[in-house]
Amino acid sequence: MSLYRDTGVVLRVQKLGEADRIITLITQKHGKVRAVAKGVRRTTSRLGARVEPFAHVDVQFYTGRTLDVITQVQTIDAFGAGIVGDYQRYTAGCAVLETADRMSAEEGEPVLRLYLLVAGALRALADGHRDASLVLDAFLLRAMAFAGWSPAITECARCGEPGPHRAFNVHAGGSVCPNCKPAGSASPPLEVLDLMDALANGRWDTAEDSTDSARREASGLVAALLQWHLERQLRSLPLVERRPPSPRSL
Repeated sequence: MSLYRDTGVVLRVQKLGEADRIITLITQKHGKVRAVAKGVRRTTSRLGARVEPFAHVDVQFYTGRTLDVITQVQTIDAFGAGIVGDYQRYTAGCAVLETADRMSAEEGEPVLRLYLLVAGALRALADGHRDASLVLDAFLLRAMAFAGWSPAITECARCGEPGPHRAFNVHAGGSVCPNCKPAGSASPPLEVLDLMDALANGRWDTAEDSTDSARREASGLVAALLQWHLERQLRSLPLVERRPPSPRSL
């Protein structure tokens, strides 16, 4: 029997048989891992609450013939406690988990940066100090950069001409200059592009000063870019609640 340990975030769970579950995690060293947690659906199980979605855990596995088996779990961060009670944070968190699951398609392939992005996004959502929709869009932009799909925001996606440019085309890869602009390109306000750049680069003061309309339009472009690259729609994204920004106290 081969044992190994890793830290990871639980992405999803599936029922298996009468009492077991298959737990899908994104881990620090082993990328995506699917493993069986035996007996966790029984009320007497000591592991059940520790292997729910959003849990950040230290796990011991042993290698099985088809699926590895979870033998020990210790909670590092119970992110779910700060997420599941708020609909906006919960739906944003579900979108983070689903995106990570789609982007880490190959099991066992290390994806350290993606793991760190997931843990950081869930921590920010659980803390509740930042608007959940901004946290989600920042995560999605950085996850696309991890995958090599970073959109052009401050330069033309086709010729590299410095911007900002008023045209944006998802199929072309982002902002496009007048000479490269394909038919049917969107024309977002410059505030939208500035917000996307701020989220991608961690300029939170700029992001939090953005208007409701800019946030909605930026979210639409980010979602369209992600789903274009994934070649499928995420089930969780249409459910994400987009609230207007709270007015800053004077």
